[in-house]
Amino acid sequence: MSTSVFVPRPDTEVFDFLADARNLALWSSGVSSVDPDDVVPGRDAAYRYRYPGRRRPHRLVCADFQPSRRIVFRGQRMWSPLGTQVPVYGFDLIPRADGTMVRLSVTSCLSAALLLLAPVVAMAWRRDLPVDARKFRDLLGGAVPAVPALKGPALPAAGAPAGPAAGAPGAGALPASPAPGGFDYAH
Repeated sequence: MSTSVFVPRPDTEVFDFLADARNLALWSSGVSSVDPDDVVPGRDAAYRYRYPGRRRPHRLVCADFQPSRRIVFRGQRMWSPLGTQVPVYGFDLIPRADGTMVRLSVTSCLSAALLLLAPVVAMAWRRDLPVDARKFRDLLGGAVPAVPALKGPALPAAGAPAGPAAGAPGAGALPASPAPGGFDYAH
């Protein structure tokens, strides 16, 4: 599952914020807490984090680190009676003149009987990831003014010519890429 959000900050600042996995607990519904230990960001940087609903901490490792461009964190395999799950959180950054477009993605690599629950897991991320993206944007750049929703065709004023209702252009989704080693629910 993936979604995109525009953050009105330079890509270097956005990347630095994402590179410190301790910040994930501030906005991501997939991370309930990250131990406060200082960890130098970079490939193979390891953090201790708690996945929602889990009591014991798991490892979260930086699997890809391309400054100001891309960062990926892979969670430790979590066991349940139905199988295992490995969460992967990815962030792709595209610099813009007035900020940064960020593609947030989550891939859950499931095994055994958990594969039967893949549609439920995908449905949950489709619900939660856009909310997480808004929290992320608000945390880094403040709220972007909402575009009013069109409720129907606008009625022209008396004597004014009728025309199509104008909508505000959206940011557009970033191109999706296949998830390495897992099922990408965005496709």
